[in-house]
Amino acid sequence: MKEKRIEIDKAEPLLLFGFNDIYLKRIERAFPQALITARGNQVILQGSDIDLSSISRILEEMTVLLNRNGNLTENDVDTVLTLFASGDGASMSLSGPGSHHTVLFTPSGGTVKAKTPNQIVLVETARKNDIVFAIGPAGTGKTYTAVALAVAALKSKQVKRIVLCRPAVEAGERLGFLPGDLKEKVDPYLRPLYDALEDMVPKEKLKSFMETNIIEIVPLAYMRGRTLNAAFVILDEAQNATALQMKMFLTRIGANSRAIITGDLTQIDLPYRDVSGLAQAREILAGIEGIEFVYFNDTDVLRHRLVKEIINAYSHYYEEEKAPKAARQG
Repeated sequence: MKEKRIEIDKAEPLLLFGFNDIYLKRIERAFPQALITARGNQVILQGSDIDLSSISRILEEMTVLLNRNGNLTENDVDTVLTLFASGDGASMSLSGPGSHHTVLFTPSGGTVKAKTPNQIVLVETARKNDIVFAIGPAGTGKTYTAVALAVAALKSKQVKRIVLCRPAVEAGERLGFLPGDLKEKVDPYLRPLYDALEDMVPKEKLKSFMETNIIEIVPLAYMRGRTLNAAFVILDEAQNATALQMKMFLTRIGANSRAIITGDLTQIDLPYRDVSGLAQAREILAGIEGIEFVYFNDTDVLRHRLVKEIINAYSHYYEEEKAPKAARQG
């Protein structure tokens, strides 16, 4: 057995270890071949290289949760342990070359995993920052991964509610000409968010959550005037938010809340003269601590193989269109 000593300097050891080291004992039960001993602000680990690496990462994740929430619960520890277990029960790392980052276990017994390099970057970045922008083409899993992170945060009690919103901007149609009341008019625009949630939350529980507003799916316009505390907020299709709407959305975020903003700058459906709030935010907010930008590309596309080719073809076409215009302007 190998030994490793970890100095706890980013959290209060008593809170991290739990009363009578109960949290460390829970970790030890998950790794029967390892020994964990607490001495002051040190943790002494004994076991195989794989176990020592996994336990070290678990303690790091627990430290992040403790610092974010101000406390740690047994449920938090169990959630972290669950995320470190793959389907066959083998230990796994949540990051690193070639790893598949498990975000959430679904009601059907499956898992939601970050499968591409930039999906993994999004998951890691969202754990360390309160506001994250995920920008890139369709089919890269931006929205699905963001919703999975929100559901995981709700399950682990990091937040008390989830608010998902989209701008009700249409490609070619107008809401006023669609049949039905306002809900019936906007629901089609929110359908992708419903679809993701239905994959991740049991049907009856999802219904209950939505009836009690623990989970809310609303048009972006409905966010005005609100302050969202202890919430995980997602703005999807953010390229279709105007500059004023983006500022309004970002200033709704309250204490102990987190936000992910997703969008594709090549699919802006705003009227010609309106500036995309997503494009503007990228210029204004870059460099602010606690706000990060993650960029997706065609290598992250998980839809039909032709989607990647279509994205590349359009990108090439638009680049060729820009070149003559830039030359004329120059």
